[in-house]
Amino acid sequence: MRQFGEGWGSGLLGVIIFSGSLPATRVAVGGFTPLFLTSARAVIAALLGAALLLLLRQARPERRDLLSLGITSAGVVIGFPLLTALALQHMTSAHSIVFIGLLPLATAIFAVLRGGERPRPAFWLFACAGGVAVAGFAWAQGSGGTLFGDLLMLAAILICGLGYAEGAALSRRLGGWQVISWALVLALPMMGAVMLASWPSGFAGITAPEWLSLGYVSVFSMLVGFIFWYRGLALGGIAGVGQLQLLQPFFGLALAGLLLGEPVAWTMIAVTAFVVVCVTGAKRFA
Repeated sequence: MRQFGEGWGSGLLGVIIFSGSLPATRVAVGGFTPLFLTSARAVIAALLGAALLLLLRQARPERRDLLSLGITSAGVVIGFPLLTALALQHMTSAHSIVFIGLLPLATAIFAVLRGGERPRPAFWLFACAGGVAVAGFAWAQGSGGTLFGDLLMLAAILICGLGYAEGAALSRRLGGWQVISWALVLALPMMGAVMLASWPSGFAGITAPEWLSLGYVSVFSMLVGFIFWYRGLALGGIAGVGQLQLLQPFFGLALAGLLLGEPVAWTMIAVTAFVVVCVTGAKRFA
């Protein structure tokens, strides 16, 4: 039971870290192309991950682990960052919350298909209710998107859900930080080549917020957040802990209110309370 609680605590910390990812990406694509941003963040995180693996003398993964690491890498290192960077050129970060509300459900589906989990029927009721609540709240805030951007975000959610479930299942044997570090290292040759091919002609026009956003998505979104997230999924259950992502949009909005002085509407508080009920119910029946 203690391990289960630690899993949910670790997963919650991962979600809080991820809360700034989409807004930071939205800022960063104002100065960097999606290809360069995706590849640069992966290269920076991969170098940090490789340093951790070397310093802590981690054994190389076995041959049987390479397919799962490849799927994880394709989902969370390459696919989701690239597709969201492309999508955020066609929508606001607020509009992207509509799709983040679907990510826990996608993760749960792949937890069944790839992780071997079997949540009880009531779990799906709470998961769907929470997803609809988040998507409906975000949609009510304004559309701010295009059909092409929506399709890109939908593809990003599906491949990310697969990457979350695959990496979490592997984390049960290798460890959370080892999985994301090896997944980053596996993608390093390709992402390094892409970074060089998409290298900007100059950096003179890049603003400080754009540099800081690149740093955030490289260090926190790409590495640190996953250390806590994969540990949480592995200990607490992929389908159940994955529902914590329903809180991610509200953490982001709360941070905006706290740090930027943006108003927090009563509807946000009401929907957040409902989502907490849904997450609690999903936790019970996962």
